[in-house]
Amino acid sequence: MAQIASQVGGLDRPRGREKSRRIRSFRESLIFTILVLCGVFSILTTASIIATLAIESFQFFRLPEVSIWEFFTGLRWSPLLGAEKHFGIWPLIGGTLMISAIAMMVALPLGLVSAIYLSEYARPGVRAVLKPVLEIIAGVPTVVFGFFALTVITPGLRWLHDGFNVYNATSAGIAVGIMCLPIVTSLSEDALRAVPQALREGAYGLGSTRFEVSIKVVVPAALSGIIAAFLLAIARAVGETMIVSLAAGSMPIPLADDPTAAIDPRNPAQTMTGYMVMIFTGDVSNFGVEYFSSYAVAATLFVMTLLLTLIGHRVRVRYRQVYE
Repeated sequence: MAQIASQVGGLDRPRGREKSRRIRSFRESLIFTILVLCGVFSILTTASIIATLAIESFQFFRLPEVSIWEFFTGLRWSPLLGAEKHFGIWPLIGGTLMISAIAMMVALPLGLVSAIYLSEYARPGVRAVLKPVLEIIAGVPTVVFGFFALTVITPGLRWLHDGFNVYNATSAGIAVGIMCLPIVTSLSEDALRAVPQALREGAYGLGSTRFEVSIKVVVPAALSGIIAAFLLAIARAVGETMIVSLAAGSMPIPLADDPTAAIDPRNPAQTMTGYMVMIFTGDVSNFGVEYFSSYAVAATLFVMTLLLTLIGHRVRVRYRQVYE
C-alpha cells in the first residue's frame, strides 16, 4: 500500500507542477496584455489630441478673415474687440515667455540651492522633515496660487513701486515660480543623491571642502538630471493656466503700439493658456473664428512644449553619465 501511495504521489507532483506553470503563464500573459493595452491607450490618446488640434487649426486657417502670414508674424492680437480683428500670435507668445522667465528666475536658483542643501548639508532628520514640506507645495491647487498672487504678492509689489498694475506679469510669474519650486528641488535633489559616494570621498581625500565637493564634483556629475528638472519646470510654467488667468490679466501685450512692453512686467500680459481659458469660459460661438483661434493657439503651444521636450531629451543624452 505504501508503495502504491508513493507512486500515486509521484504522479500527482508533475501534474501539480504543470498546473502551477499554466497559472504562472496565464498571469504573465494577462499582465503583458494589460501593459500593452495601457501603452496603446496612451498612444491613441496622444494621437487623438494631435488630430483634434490639427483638424480644428486647419479649420481656423481656412476662414476668410484669417491670414497664416499674419498669425505667425503679426504683432497685434485682438480677436474679440472692434470691427477689424487681428490674429498675430506674438503678443500671446511674449506674455507666455515673460511670465515663464520670471517664474524660472524664482524657481531655478532657489530650487537648486535647496536641493544642494538637502543632498549635501542637511542631516537625515532635517531632510526627512524639509523635503515632504517642500513637496506639499506641489499638492496645492493652482487656483490657490492665483488668489495668493492677487491678495499677497500684488499688494506687496504695489507697496514697493506704484507702477505695478493690479494685474501684472511679475505677480503671476512669482506665483508660478513658487509652484514650480518643488519640481526643481525634488528632481535635482534625487539627481544629486544618485551621484556615487566614491566621488565625494575621493574629493575629500584630495583636501576639498564640502562646498567645493558640492559645487565642483557633485553638481557637474548630476548635471543631466538637473537640466532635466529645469526643463520640466519650464514646460510646467509655460503650460500653467489658472495662476496666469487670475493674476496676469486678460489684455495681450500691445507689441504693435509699444514693442518695449514685451520687457515691462508691471503691466498685464495675457498668455496662450489664459486666452484659451477666456474663450472656453465665455459666450463665444462654437462656430466662430474666436473659437477656432483657441485651437490654433493650443497647437502653437503644443509645438513649443514638444520642441522643449526634444531639446531636453537631447541634452540628457549629451550629458548623461553612467556609474558602476
